Amino acid sequence: MNEIVNRIDQSPIITIDLEEIYPREERVTFDLKPFLYQELMLREKDFREALKSIDWNLYSNKWVAIYCSADAIVPNWAFMLVATYLNPLAKGYVVGDPYTLEILIAESCISKIDSEIFRDRPVVVKGCSKIDIPLFAYGRIISMVQDKAKSIMYGEPCSTVPLYKKGKS
Repeated sequence: MNEIVNRIDQSPIITIDLEEIYPREERVTFDLKPFLYQELMLREKDFREALKSIDWNLYSNKWVAIYCSADAIVPNWAFMLVATYLNPLAKGYVVGDPYTLEILIAESCISKIDSEIFRDRPVVVKGCSKIDIPLFAYGRIISMVQDKAKSIMYGEPCSTVPLYKKGKS
């Protein structure tokens, strides 16, 4: 009797599924615009007092983008001051827009991967996902894997696009 063998399970191919490692925690923004005087400038004393009255626990275990949606000149220290309140509570934060936050999240996840597992192995970077993953993450994966992998492909294991193949030494 012929036994059915799962050749994919026995394959040396490593599949990187960014969706599996990408965190799902809530993302929020902290906009400095409401703290501006006439949406033009920041008054330090008023700003400091306003920050003291915020319930910072609302940001606990969330990813936060600190930015200003108004076209105003905001001093760097204002963003940094907000960060001092978020630092002990937030999952992570960035001074920048929500897309910049997604880049920080992607880098945070990818940097935790032990790249040695890819050494001399074929790698497939899974293509389809149910969540939005920034394009940055795919480029970052290539920079981490290329010098170690035997080959890199993109897509699904049944239908991949070859991206890189290590030359014979």
